[in-house]
Amino acid sequence: MLTKRIIACMDVHNGRVVKGIQFVDIVDAGDPAELAHRHARAGADEIVLLDITATHEGRGTILETVKRAAAELFVPFTVGGGVRSAEDARAVFDAGADKVSINSAAIARPELIAEIGSSFGAQAVIVAIDARRAQNSSDPVAQAEVYVSGGRKPTGRRVLDWAIEAEQRGAGEILLTSMDNDGTRAGFDCELTRLVSQAVQIPVIASGGAGSAAHFAEVFLHGKADAALAASIFHFGITDSRQLKAEIAAAGVSMRLPC
Repeated sequence: MLTKRIIACMDVHNGRVVKGIQFVDIVDAGDPAELAHRHARAGADEIVLLDITATHEGRGTILETVKRAAAELFVPFTVGGGVRSAEDARAVFDAGADKVSINSAAIARPELIAEIGSSFGAQAVIVAIDARRAQNSSDPVAQAEVYVSGGRKPTGRRVLDWAIEAEQRGAGEILLTSMDNDGTRAGFDCELTRLVSQAVQIPVIASGGAGSAAHFAEVFLHGKADAALAASIFHFGITDSRQLKAEIAAAGVSMRLPC
């Protein structure tokens, strides 16, 4: 059995890590470089930094913040927000990232996935999908909708359709965030994660709702996720990756345990 990955996520706004609930009610969580270093030393397999207002504000990624965080890391580092071209991706890689995450720009111009992949390899391209279950639907999971611009704008596109297309266009991974569960610490959306995971061959990262080791074990065992991402439980000292991995492993999930 392949080991599952634990990913620590940092949502960055104005150079600071922030965290909200369902993409609103934002509070400050700390300095990106300090948190990146802390989470990596605590056993996170990867770190993700998302510049959450770059798209909405129509600007590029804050590269200086990326450089500061990358300088503190010895694990794979993904950066997203404001990447609209292969040239933007190159600047982010030059700043120290190992992978880029694209969301709104990929919906607007799906060719971007292949453009970045052809230059830097499919393994370096993560397509992020912000998903909300469909309202007034007989099957709200299957009809879940993709949102863009930091969760502000519905696209009218089904999550499942877009995940399949993203893989066909060359995405190396899918980062699937449940907007309904985000920041609630009530558990991942295992039904939606399983639906996407079973429809694609590339790894799926579950995001939104992490609150306990049991939630991670559930999304790995029942949601069929390859990796799971969390933010607030790490930032605010509820747990760290070392403790979390030990508890998940005890539940029967194969984990890469830190020394």
